[in-house]
Amino acid sequence: MESAARGNDLSTPHPEWNFPGLKPGDRWCLCAPRWQEAFQAGMAPAVLLSATHMLALEFCNLADLQAQAVQK
Repeated sequence: MESAARGNDLSTPHPEWNFPGLKPGDRWCLCAPRWQEAFQAGMAPAVLLSATHMLALEFCNLADLQAQAVQK
């Protein structure tokens, strides 16, 4: 289930919170269990491994994270 369907819509601007909405290429922190859920649904976002905490491995497989990794 996507984040927006769970009440975490990150693409819609909310000026009342000074939040412009995310656009392709923006970075956002995503908890490991939610990333794993998205991966299993075939919708996992790219991962910046240098910004990923090693405790993410309690929820995600390293090979899966590496497969989605980008360099920045």
